[in-house]
Amino acid sequence: MDEKVSVLESNALVRSLMAGGELSREKLEKVENAMTVTGLSLVRALLNNAISSKTILKHAMKISTAPVFDPKSMEMDINNKELNSLVSMAEMEKDFIYPLRKSNGVLYLAVVDPTNTQTIDRLRFKSRSIVQPILVDAGSFDYMLSATGGVDRRVIEGELAKAGTEGASTGASDVVSFNLAIKSDDPPIVKFINGVLADAISKGASDLHFEPYEKSYRIRFRIDGVLQEMYAPPESHRDQISARIKVMSQLDITERRKPQDGRIKVVSGNRVIDFRVSILPTLWGEKIVMRILDSSASKLNIDILGFTDVQKQAILEGIHRPQGMVLVTGPTGSGKTVTLYTCMGILNNPQLNLSTAEDPVEINLEGINQVAVNPGIGFTFAEALRSFLRQDPDVIMVGEIRDLETADIAIKAAQTGHLVLSTLHTNSAPETLTRLINMGVEPFNIASTVHLIIAQRLARRLCSCKEEVLVDADYLERLGFSRTQATSRIYGPVGCDNCTRGYKGRVGIYEVMPISETMERLILSEATALDIADQAREDGVDSIRQSAIKKVLEGVTSIEELLRVTSD
Repeated sequence: MDEKVSVLESNALVRSLMAGGELSREKLEKVENAMTVTGLSLVRALLNNAISSKTILKHAMKISTAPVFDPKSMEMDINNKELNSLVSMAEMEKDFIYPLRKSNGVLYLAVVDPTNTQTIDRLRFKSRSIVQPILVDAGSFDYMLSATGGVDRRVIEGELAKAGTEGASTGASDVVSFNLAIKSDDPPIVKFINGVLADAISKGASDLHFEPYEKSYRIRFRIDGVLQEMYAPPESHRDQISARIKVMSQLDITERRKPQDGRIKVVSGNRVIDFRVSILPTLWGEKIVMRILDSSASKLNIDILGFTDVQKQAILEGIHRPQGMVLVTGPTGSGKTVTLYTCMGILNNPQLNLSTAEDPVEINLEGINQVAVNPGIGFTFAEALRSFLRQDPDVIMVGEIRDLETADIAIKAAQTGHLVLSTLHTNSAPETLTRLINMGVEPFNIASTVHLIIAQRLARRLCSCKEEVLVDADYLERLGFSRTQATSRIYGPVGCDNCTRGYKGRVGIYEVMPISETMERLILSEATALDIADQAREDGVDSIRQSAIKKVLEGVTSIEELLRVTSD
């Protein structure tokens, strides 16, 4: 111990404290022991041994020429991704360091201990900048860390590391709502899951994937339609993670052989957010996918979804017809639900009786009768539709037409004075018509009921940091650009502090196809999807590819996104 204490005594801050009578040799030994046994930093060990933050600052000023800073007097650059990547919140809390700002090759670093040269040198190398230390009171760090907000993934993972062999409590199965605020007395696994959920919400993720493998475990977020790996907790904690999520979802924690579906309601700040949970047994454990259900989707204005004026007009005319069928088509995650909810929101008024059949009900809509189908007990879409027809409906929304029975009842409802809105899984609007025929629906029934089809995709939206890129005109023409369009400005992603790899948010790409009289005749003759597509072009309907091209020309999205979300 004597040798170690003598090493610590060579520290300029320690020498100053001892010279001023603030730190006795007995306390110094306790400080040294705390640093050795528990890995505390010098500042934290001093604070734990009754050396005040004011005292530490007074002596730091004696041994250093660095200026003194009051964090409350300056606006900190808390959203700067470059700064946030330099040091984790765990390191900030441990070493009492905080990157304040970077300007003209100088990194301004708040420090309590100016003798912590190892950390300063590491950040100098990592940031490739000159580091200017700024002295602060250790008591200011609570303010700076709280101002930073958000969730640091390494802190979350640190909580998981404490979990050890603790199991998730099953006593909370009757709890319907969970607060994501992390409490000091919460079990580590609870802190970890709460932190992951809060992180996903703050990053604007739409889905969370918890994936076990033989020798690893990963957690991915789908942000702006693209999956990104966020966490890699130890594989040994997979059962704890699964059990905790099951408890929150009110599912059977003992069942590991069958798929399970549930919901979680959480409170994050002033927001109440629902998660839809799907658990699937895999070879190495239970894969869990959680979808964040955003209630704001039901309140979206049609003007902000990305429709052109012509498309918007066609949709408004289609949904305000007293009867018939409107179909929305596209792959999973293409925004079909948002489009349907937006249409239902437009139609929602006291003069109409609106009912929905969904699997599951994703978003609660005030003023609309929502029904969750349950195929496990025989309550299918078809059965729900039959019940709706006895409920004096005006507008019916069916979550998905999956089979001939559902399609047949929906068609009959559309023929008997009801407006029916539904979804179908096809690649384009013309293919939707041939898909219905292949399901067994008679062509004359399709021609007489379907009057609008909306096919859609979601593309990532370019951030304002976008830059013009040079693209070969011949290549653009091969993609479907006209000769004139191929000479226009094209923008690509760059990347800045406010976006993810040059993209921020998403924009809808739509093919809105009203069914014209000529198209009805084609349907009756059982024309192919290609014939219907040719007629759609003659009717002035933009295909998915053409709509994407227009978004590229407007600088809304990139060529890369056009290729990702559209196909010939």
